[in-house]
Amino acid sequence: MSKILFTDAQVKKLSKNKWIKNITNKVITYTDEFKYKLVKECENYKKFPQDVFRECGIDPEIVGERRYNNAAKRWRKQLKNTGEIVDTRTTKSGNTLKRELSDKEKLERAEAKIKLLEAENELLKKNELIEMGILTDIKSISNLKQ
Repeated sequence: MSKILFTDAQVKKLSKNKWIKNITNKVITYTDEFKYKLVKECENYKKFPQDVFRECGIDPEIVGERRYNNAAKRWRKQLKNTGEIVDTRTTKSGNTLKRELSDKEKLERAEAKIKLLEAENELLKKNELIEMGILTDIKSISNLKQ
């Protein structure tokens, strides 16, 4: 993500553009149509990304050279590899495992998940007892055993 922040005036101006789905002081989300348009028009170096931005009413000076060039490169690569351009900021957050888990690793993960669920259940039970007025002292919660 860029360290350059947009001013409120720039956000207001850019948010009115039909090619921008959403904008904050840190991030711009473009419409899918704009992404495909940019990739198509920049094919075989017919146009440069900044020219497409300018033609679509998005000031390349506001967006920044690094930001629009990286976006164009990312969209071209994604279209080439997957055949579509998808916003992966929410679907690919974190590292994904590229290998199969061993049976031992699967068992360890399942046991950890069971422990977590058991702890959540205990917490919910204790919370319910507090709401019912049976438990009043926080310290007595840690001494409560089922």
